[in-house]
Amino acid sequence: MKITVLNGSPKGDLSVTLQYINFIQKKYPEIEICVHHVAQKIKAIEKNEAKFQEIMADVASSDAVWWSTPIYVFLVPSQYIRFIELISERGAGDSFKNKYTAVFCTSIHFYDHTGINFMHASCDDLEMKFVDFFSSDMYDLTQDESQERLLSFAGQFFSTVEKCDPVPRVFQPLKRREFSYLPGPSGKPIDLQGKRVLLLADRQEEGSNLEEMIQRFLGSFSSTVERINLSDVGIKGGCLGCVQCAFDNECVYQDKDGYIEFYRQKVTTADIFVCASDLTGRYLSSAWKQFYDRRFFNTHIPTMAGKQIAFIISGPLSQIANLREVLNASVEMDHANLAGIVTDEFGDSAAVDSLLDRLAEKSVGLSEKGFVKPETFLGVSGRKVFRDAVWGRMRFPFLADHKFYTENGYYDFPQEDTEALEFSLEMIEAVKDPETREEIRKSLKSSMVESLKHIVETR
Repeated sequence: MKITVLNGSPKGDLSVTLQYINFIQKKYPEIEICVHHVAQKIKAIEKNEAKFQEIMADVASSDAVWWSTPIYVFLVPSQYIRFIELISERGAGDSFKNKYTAVFCTSIHFYDHTGINFMHASCDDLEMKFVDFFSSDMYDLTQDESQERLLSFAGQFFSTVEKCDPVPRVFQPLKRREFSYLPGPSGKPIDLQGKRVLLLADRQEEGSNLEEMIQRFLGSFSSTVERINLSDVGIKGGCLGCVQCAFDNECVYQDKDGYIEFYRQKVTTADIFVCASDLTGRYLSSAWKQFYDRRFFNTHIPTMAGKQIAFIISGPLSQIANLREVLNASVEMDHANLAGIVTDEFGDSAAVDSLLDRLAEKSVGLSEKGFVKPETFLGVSGRKVFRDAVWGRMRFPFLADHKFYTENGYYDFPQEDTEALEFSLEMIEAVKDPETREEIRKSLKSSMVESLKHIVETR
């Protein structure tokens, strides 16, 4: 059996995830495993068609394909997404069709599920036979139990391929509607009230729906709004996963391209940040993923707190629930507010006009009030994953995170709420008495709302 491994780590042979593949190879020497470092070598693959075709030849001659990748910022690295884009752009999908496949990923389990969903959907789009995924903590391989689990997973995969077992498809193909957006005349111009708006756009073409939507949005304001194209930022490459920024937020790209200065001078100074993009496959685009990955020079420190974030998207977003979750989660993790998302997938041109006008008006109004919605599970759980990791095993090398978390009260572990803890201990003792236990049980429902009713009645 031959398996082609497409390694999505920018670190190549030093990939953590790849060590899991290497372990399987050691224990199953009869399996031929061919590894291609597609993320690390993405620029060469883009420039050299022969290199790309060499990889496609290995894929075509394989019995199965394994996608091996770390999880970067809710998904896989931008370099990996770019490789998936190349498959489509160069019409190489037939090499993958009907190949059995699995995804191996490593992380600290921060939104690994959204990265897996992205890969699973991308495999379904390529008409592959997606068997399963294996998501590990970075250092699970050091544990005997995890080693056994990994080898069991591999054994089940090999058996599936050998027996040609059927596998279900989970994700439907995306369907982009045929619609040309023709904006109408703008309404009453909106006063920015001194708020600074930055619109960052990618892959816009003159006359495209996205470009027309951008122009309509920009024309909603009484004064000029700054628009910058991602291609003009001067980003030389994606995040390398080198963790050079962990000590003091100094990136290995410092002074080597335009991204860090752009981010600090343009993005973090904006009151309202608008992302405008076409959908490419199951994400915005690899260029947008590169933008988000490169923000990691701030490590796990939120840099958009209190800002209004908006998205203008051309494409079938409603068909990609995973992407909507990523957009919502990224805003919450930044302690910002999602002002809204407008797409061109529903309604006529007049309806899109109204949505864009409302987005402009709402963004300014919410910014004036400094409004940020309460966090949901997306933000609360994500923050706690980082909190616990930085408190413990990741405190070194993430010294910048630890300093920020300490100074800003992120280490809000339950044991610090001494009043609640003391009350709980008293009540645990009290309900040991059967009569008291029954009395308290009967009053639980009303007591849960007492403090809230008091606020409603007295404020």
